[in-house]
Amino acid sequence: MPELPEVETVRRGLAPVMEGQRITLATVNRPDLRWPFPEQMAGRLTGAVVTGLRRRSKYILADLDRGETLLIHLGMSGRMLISGQVLGEFHHPHPAPAKHDHVVFDMEGGTRITFNDARRFGAMDLMRTDAAEQHWLIRDLGPEPLGNAFDESYLIGRLRGRNTPIKSALLDQGIVSGLGNIYVCEVLHRAGIHPKRKAGQLSAARVATLVPIIRQVLTEAIEAGGSSLRDYRQADGELGYFQHVFRVYDREDLPCVTPGCTGSIRRVAQGGRSSFYCPACQR
Repeated sequence: MPELPEVETVRRGLAPVMEGQRITLATVNRPDLRWPFPEQMAGRLTGAVVTGLRRRSKYILADLDRGETLLIHLGMSGRMLISGQVLGEFHHPHPAPAKHDHVVFDMEGGTRITFNDARRFGAMDLMRTDAAEQHWLIRDLGPEPLGNAFDESYLIGRLRGRNTPIKSALLDQGIVSGLGNIYVCEVLHRAGIHPKRKAGQLSAARVATLVPIIRQVLTEAIEAGGSSLRDYRQADGELGYFQHVFRVYDREDLPCVTPGCTGSIRRVAQGGRSSFYCPACQR
C-alpha cells in the first residue's frame, strides 16, 4: 500500500492540473470500491472548482468551491493517471478506456485524470470541508511526521511505558500518521534500533533521535518519487526510485550497508508483516 511519500508524490503531480481548475465532467463507472461511493458523487463533483489539493496521512484531500472535500485513498493498487496534458509543444492524448478505470475527471482545458484500481481496495468519499478533520478515516490520526506537532517531546511522551515493539508503535497511525512498513524498517536501521525492542524500554535520548531520522527518510523518499515495488506509479506514469537505495527493506541475506558492519540483513514476521533489519548493528 502506498505510504506517505508515494501519496505526497501523487498529490504534487496532480496539483498543477487540478488546483484552481474546474471539473467539467466527473464520471463514476461503478457503485463502489472498497466502500460504496457517496450518493450522487458524479453530480456533486461535476462543475466544481478544486480550490486546493492537500494530503493528510495517506489520503489526498481535494477541497472544492462548493464547501465539500473529496477524499481519495489509493489503496493497494490505485493510480491517478493524467492524460491530455500539454507540455511545451507536446500533447499527450487520452488513452482508450481501461477495464479498471473506475472514476474519471475531465478538467477544463482538456486534461483528464483517471482513477484506475485493479484490486479495488481504494476509496473515495465526499465530506463537508469544515468538518473534514472529523471524518472517520481522519479523526483519530496522529500528527504528520513532517509537521511541527511531531517533535522529540511528543514522541517521547507517546512511547513512554509502551510494551509494544518499536516497529509496531511507529506503524500505529494514532501515534504518527503516514508511516508504513517500508519506511519504518529504513528508519529503525538508520537509528540502530532492533524492530522488536519494546518502545517503552528505549531511553528518551534514543527516542529523540528517531524524529530527525523519520523526517530525513521521508524527505529523501519524496524527492525520489516514492518507492515502486508492485503497482505504484507517479501521476505521470513514471516509477519512483527510492527502492534503489533501500538499506534493509527487501534485502534479506544481503550485506548490511552500514560502514564497518559485517552483518547481513535478516527478515522476521511482526504483526503479519515482514521486518527487515541487521542483527549486528540494530540493538
